[in-house]
Amino acid sequence: MSDPTIRRAGHNDLTALAVLFDEYRQFYGESSDRELARRFLQARMTKNESVIFLAEHSDGEVLGFCQLYPSFCSLAAAPIYVLYDLFTRPQDRQRGIASGLLGHIERYARDNGFVRLELSTARDNQAAQKLYHSKGWVRDEVFLHYGKATLPQE
Repeated sequence: MSDPTIRRAGHNDLTALAVLFDEYRQFYGESSDRELARRFLQARMTKNESVIFLAEHSDGEVLGFCQLYPSFCSLAAAPIYVLYDLFTRPQDRQRGIASGLLGHIERYARDNGFVRLELSTARDNQAAQKLYHSKGWVRDEVFLHYGKATLPQE
């Protein structure tokens, strides 16, 4: 298989992206809900609240995606991106797709004046941690990450 093409996703990609986004959510233990996935992605695109890139085969088959959320670093007084979602289909892993997506977003962020990329991953996701380390990402040993739900969980 030839190297995939990586490009910014648009509204025409929603159906294929929703399939992968639904699989991504299931990977992290959520129930399958393809319509929820589609609505969520459509809202992010429509409101220009995220940047989504996809990797696709020459025949148009979507192999993986990543989603960036713009934010800011107060200490650097500059914009950053949070890489919240990165996913490749299980059958397409170990083929450099995630690595290609990471390289693409690094260039995209730099070219658009974003001074840093940040991400979180599950503690037990050793494969992802190995990939991030190999691509020059550095695990934060200074700050701890916390979260708190503001709405009751269903």
